[in-house]
Amino acid sequence: MTDYLDALETRNPQSREQALMTRLPQLVAHAQTAPGWAHILHGVQATDIRSRQALAQLPVTRKSDLKTLQQQQLPFGGLTTTESRRLGRIFMSPGPIFDPEGKSADWWRFARPLHAAGVRAGDLIQNCFSYHFTPAAFMVESAAQRLGCTVIPAGIGQTEMQIQAMANLKPDAYVGTPSFLKIILEKAADSGVDISSVRRAVVGAEALPPSLRQWLQANGVPQVLQMYASADIGNIAYETMSDGQLNPGMVLDEDLILEIVRPGTGDPVPEGEVGEIVITSFNPDYPLIRFATGDMSAILPGISPCGRTNQRIKGWMGRADQTTKVKGMFVHPSQIAEVLRRHPEIHKARLVVNGEMANDVMTLHCETGAVSADFESVLITTLRDITKLRAEVQLVPAGSLPNDGKVIDDIRKYE
Repeated sequence: MTDYLDALETRNPQSREQALMTRLPQLVAHAQTAPGWAHILHGVQATDIRSRQALAQLPVTRKSDLKTLQQQQLPFGGLTTTESRRLGRIFMSPGPIFDPEGKSADWWRFARPLHAAGVRAGDLIQNCFSYHFTPAAFMVESAAQRLGCTVIPAGIGQTEMQIQAMANLKPDAYVGTPSFLKIILEKAADSGVDISSVRRAVVGAEALPPSLRQWLQANGVPQVLQMYASADIGNIAYETMSDGQLNPGMVLDEDLILEIVRPGTGDPVPEGEVGEIVITSFNPDYPLIRFATGDMSAILPGISPCGRTNQRIKGWMGRADQTTKVKGMFVHPSQIAEVLRRHPEIHKARLVVNGEMANDVMTLHCETGAVSADFESVLITTLRDITKLRAEVQLVPAGSLPNDGKVIDDIRKYE
């Protein structure tokens, strides 16, 4: 058993940079064979894009643009280079936004974060990401196959069955959201069920505050590492450990080019300055050129103590736009607009997201005219229908919401 998945992780940084820049013109040329990228990169000579400076002159395509691009040219906005019916899977997130999966091994490059967490051939993984419409569970599946692991396809929910599976099958690792792991641990403790076989957890899809990590460690899972990924890109970066200690930051995946730009622009910021994460991905089926994730972070200087030599980011530091994530699901301003469209009684609304320690709470504050007695319950049903999440409703006086254009206000604290 080695500490690294392959030799790429410990390359000389200059060698890695040279290899990425050598591949970059071919990536741009390949992307331009897709009609969407041909339009976005119109007039670009692929052979000229051989440096970060040249890359920074190309337009940014934002994750928030995907819904519109895809509606114009279903299902992927003309951004894939593999025909839809030759893909392995097609996923659908709320919005809707469609995401492709190709057929190559470990297509999402998830083996790296699992391997960095100590998952090895012969291990049993309880996979608690959703298998319904979204790709996270299949990211884990493909990585497990590459590593030689066995998977319990547990999905989300059914807490008692999750505990039974852990008690009887004794998995070595949990993969899923940290909030659901907390629910499982609490329920197992209340029930007096031994699930102590789970010694490792690889978590993602939502924030992991230090307080929650410490709670999980104190309540039976000594090693909890997080990964940062998206349904468009797959694995982006992941945490590592050395000598039982968590290393600072998250190590970038080997098959990506990372830029941190000033939000709302495509201009790279100086190293260490917080900005929006922009990724260029060398995916043969779904190449992405300067894809802005909407997430904020900063580059952490230096090399990780674990020996992996790629760039590190400080981790997830909030959203650059008003799209936010609640219980692992994105909530878009367009979804709040749809609520208002269905309920013209609402003159103005703001979705406030609050909570701590994995207890996210959404509350829709509404300025309304005269409404029926059951309006709040009807509105709660509409919110669940559109966002797939539970939300509260608070009716407020006309003119009480700030005039700042904000539709979603995420006031959660992550200390």
